[in-house]
Amino acid sequence: MEFRAKSYNVTCLVDGQVYTLYTCPETCRARMVLLYVKNTGGTVTPTIEWDRDDGSHAHFLSGKNLSTGEFIQWADSYIVLEPGDTIIVSADGTTPHVDVFCTVEEYFIPSRSIQS
Repeated sequence: MEFRAKSYNVTCLVDGQVYTLYTCPETCRARMVLLYVKNTGGTVTPTIEWDRDDGSHAHFLSGKNLSTGEFIQWADSYIVLEPGDTIIVSADGTTPHVDVFCTVEEYFIPSRSIQS
């Protein structure tokens, strides 16, 4: 099955502000194969959540303090995102500067026509 690979990034600069890293398009399913979080300033606590289109959510990361220069990388596994699923991030700290990026493989969902 063919896919298109894309990378997305966001920089968290405001304490507690929520940023959208990625939203799965309505025409695709996506496989997130890489998620990378790096703190470039101060001590911060980043939060990464998976908000499902059905209203449920899960935390990838929360409660982990990162000092300047520390990073976390997930690359040996993947999650499958359904249309409308969103990955959101935030960073709590006095001077947050957290860079987050991901790489996803988007698989097109063909429309099915009903034939009589």
